[in-house]
Amino acid sequence: MVSHLVFCFAGSTQENGMMHYRALATKQVRTLRHLMCLSSALAGILVATPDLKAAAPTKTVKRTQTTVHHAAIKRSPVTAKEGESVLISARRRAHGTMISVGSAQIQKAVPGTNPLKVLSQQPGIMFQSSDPQGLDTWSSQIYMHGFMQNQISTTLDDVPLGELVYRNYNGLNPIQAISSENVGRMDVSTGAGAESVASTNNLGGSIEYVSSDPKEKTSGTLSQTFGSYNMFHTFARFDSGKLTPSGTRFYVSYSRNDTDKWKGGGNQFTQQVNAKFVQPIGNDSSIKAFFDWSDLHQYLYQDYSLDILHNGGYYIDNYYNGKSSGYANAYHAAQGNYPSYLNGVSDKADAAYYDGSSNINDYFGYLKGDFALTDRLRWKTTVYGHGQKTLLTWSNPFDSSPNGAPMLEQVKRPSIARYGILSSLNYDIAHNHIEAGVWYENNRFLSSMYGYEQPLLGQGSPINSVGSFSKLSPFMQFYGQAINTNTFTAYAQDTYHILPNLALHFGFKSLLNVSHAGNAYYNTAYYGNDAMAGGVGLTTFRAFLPHISGDWHFLKHHELYFDIAENVHAYPQAQFKTAASPFAVTQSAYDISRPGLKPESDWAYAVGYRYSDKFMDATVHAYRVNFFNRLQMISSGAIINPQTIVANVGGVTMNGVDAGLTIRPLRGLAFTNSLSYNHSTYDQNVQSGGMLYATKGAQVVAYPQFMYKTALSYTWHDLEAHIDASYTSRRNLSYTGDTKVPSYWLTNFGTRYNLTNFLKSSGRGQFVKGLEIDFSVYNLSNSHYVSTMGENGFPLSGDYQSFLVGAPRQYFGSVKAEF
Repeated sequence: MVSHLVFCFAGSTQENGMMHYRALATKQVRTLRHLMCLSSALAGILVATPDLKAAAPTKTVKRTQTTVHHAAIKRSPVTAKEGESVLISARRRAHGTMISVGSAQIQKAVPGTNPLKVLSQQPGIMFQSSDPQGLDTWSSQIYMHGFMQNQISTTLDDVPLGELVYRNYNGLNPIQAISSENVGRMDVSTGAGAESVASTNNLGGSIEYVSSDPKEKTSGTLSQTFGSYNMFHTFARFDSGKLTPSGTRFYVSYSRNDTDKWKGGGNQFTQQVNAKFVQPIGNDSSIKAFFDWSDLHQYLYQDYSLDILHNGGYYIDNYYNGKSSGYANAYHAAQGNYPSYLNGVSDKADAAYYDGSSNINDYFGYLKGDFALTDRLRWKTTVYGHGQKTLLTWSNPFDSSPNGAPMLEQVKRPSIARYGILSSLNYDIAHNHIEAGVWYENNRFLSSMYGYEQPLLGQGSPINSVGSFSKLSPFMQFYGQAINTNTFTAYAQDTYHILPNLALHFGFKSLLNVSHAGNAYYNTAYYGNDAMAGGVGLTTFRAFLPHISGDWHFLKHHELYFDIAENVHAYPQAQFKTAASPFAVTQSAYDISRPGLKPESDWAYAVGYRYSDKFMDATVHAYRVNFFNRLQMISSGAIINPQTIVANVGGVTMNGVDAGLTIRPLRGLAFTNSLSYNHSTYDQNVQSGGMLYATKGAQVVAYPQFMYKTALSYTWHDLEAHIDASYTSRRNLSYTGDTKVPSYWLTNFGTRYNLTNFLKSSGRGQFVKGLEIDFSVYNLSNSHYVSTMGENGFPLSGDYQSFLVGAPRQYFGSVKAEF
C-alpha cells in the first residue's frame, strides 16, 4: 500500500478556481451596467451608419469541409435542420458562440465512436480515452477551454443528462442515452452555456445533443464494423415512414459493440435500443416521444503512475485473463508474491489487481409537446424520467474474505431515480425574440458498497465481475447513503435585432437546488469510530445569473461577437470518498468543512472574430474566466481507506485563445489547422497537513497549455479520404506542477467509398438504396502516450497512480447498407 496526499475536485477530477463571490458581486454588477451602456452606444453608431451592404442574407453554403450559417436577420435563434448533410457548422448566435457538429461529421468516424471524440477535432477541446472509440466510461474525459466534463452541461433534446462523470449521480453518459448513429447533431457552446439549458453545472459551456427524427419514407439501415482485438459493432435501424396522412412515423434501432481489451484480459460490451415517435399536428406543431435502454459491461484498464510507466512498461494491466492462471497470479500477489515483470515498480501491490469492471443499466425517455399557439407564440413542454442501476467492482487485495482468501470483491451499487419537467414560451414581436421557461427535477441517489467473498485457490470459480450478482450474497456492507435533490430553475431572455446584421442578447437564470442526505450506514468495524455524513442538507440558490452577448456581421463575410455570463455549480454528490462532494465524507469531516463551503461559480468572458467565404474560413476566439470557491477533496493516508475532507481552496484564473484556418484551394480539397493556447493558473497556495504547497501560479492539472490540430481531406467523385494529426503539450499531474506527463502526437487516417451511384448505374439499386465501405486506422504512427488523467484525483506534489495510457495502432473496416 502507498500513503498519499491527493486532491479531487467537485464531481470528478478537474478544478478551476475562484475568489470570494460576495466581495466581487457589486463590482461585477457595475461592470455589466457599463457593458450594456457600451452596447447601446455601439448600436446607436451602427444604426446611424448608412452603408448596410454588410448585412448578409440568411443562407447555407454547402462545402466539402465546413458550412457557415449567417442568421442574424432572423428573429428566432439559429438552429440547424434535422437531417442536414453538412459536416460542421460554425455559427454565432446572439447569445454566444455555438458550434454545430452534424451527423455527417459524426458518421465519418468509426461506427459507434463517442460523438464527443468527434467534437474534440475543434480548437480548445480535448477528449481522452483508453480505447479508440471513446466508449470506456471509466476513462473517457472531455475538456473545453480548461473546464472538465463535470463543469460542462449536457442535454439530449433539451432533457438534462446530468454531470458527465464516471460515477454519475444525477444523469447518464450521453453514449448510454443515444446511439451515435441516431445523433442528428450536437450544438456546442464553448463559452458560457445558454441560460435556457437545463443544468446545474454549466460553468464551462454546454453540449446539446439533438436526436434525428424518423424518416418520412419507409427504410432500413444496417451496418457492420470489424476491427482489431476482435472488435465488432452492429447497428440496425428501421424507419416506418409516414403511417398516416398527418405524418405519423417512428423508428426503432439496436446497436451492439463488443471488443477485447487491447492489453490484459476481458472485453468491453455495450448494447442499446433507441426508439422515437413523431406525431405532427397541423403544419407547425408536434408531439414526440423518445425511449432508450442501455446495457453496459466493461472490464477496465488498470491505472498508471509515472513509476509504473517508467519502470514497468506500457502493457501492465490487471491479472484477469479469463483463465484460472489469472486468478492464481492475483491470489499469489495478494500474498506478496509478485510476477517478475513488476520487479522495477515500487508499489507492486497497486500496480495490478485481479480485475475491475463497470456494469451499468439505464432506462431513459421523454414525452414532448411543441405547439405553435399563434404565428408568434410557441409553447414547448417536456416530461421525462430516468432510472439507472450500477455495479462497479474492484478486487481488493488488501482485505481478506471470511474463508481466508487474501482478497475480496468490493462492489459499489449506486442507483438513480429521477423525473422532471421543462416548459418554455417563445414570443416574436417586432425585432425581439423573447423566451422564458422553467425546469423542475427530483432526483434520488442511492450510494452503497458491499464486500463479496472470493474463493480459496483451487476451491471454486472466482466472481464474474461482469455477470449477475443477483444470486450472490455479500458478507458485509461498507456504507450506505441516500440523497434526495430537488432542482428548480427559471430563465428569461430577449434577443433584440437592432439591424439585420446586428443582434444583442440579454437574459438571466435563477437556480434553486436543495439536497438532503438522510440517515446513513457506516461500518465502524472497518472505517473506525465516526459516521457517514447524514441528516444534513445543502442549498444552492442564485436569484440572478446574468448573460449578455452580441453578434455583428459587418462588411461581407466578416463577423464579430462577444459573450459575458455568470454561472454557478450546485453542490455535487458522489460515492463515499470518491470526489469533492461535501456529502461524500464522514460526519466529522463535514462538520469541519461546512462553515467554509460555498457553491462553485464563475464569470466567463469571450470575444471573437470570424471570416468565411467559399475559399477559406478563419476564426479567432479569446476568453477569460474567473472561477471562485473551488471545492477540493484533500485525502491522506492509505489509498484504500484514506482520511478525506472537502474544502474551499480558492480560485483559478483562465486566459486563452484559439485560432483556426481552413482553406479550400481546389474543389473537394480542404486543409485545416488550429492552434489553442490556455493559461489557467491557481490563485492561491494550499495548506494541508501542516505543509504549504506552492500551487499559486501553477498551470491547472490535466489540461495542456498548447494544442495544435491539423486535418487534410479530399473528395473525388464517390471516394473520400482524410488524415488528421494533433499535438498535445505536457500536462501537470500534480497541483504544484512538479510532476508532468509528456507531450505527444496522435495521427489517424480514414477513407470511404460510396457505391450508391454504382448500384444505380448497374441497375442493382432496386432493393439496396445505398452502400458504403469504410476503412480507418487509429494511431497511425503507433504512438505511446498518456490519455486520461485524474480518474483517482491528483496529488498536491509528486507522483500518483491516476492516469491511463492510450491505445496503440488499430484498424477498422465497415460496411453500411440502406434499404
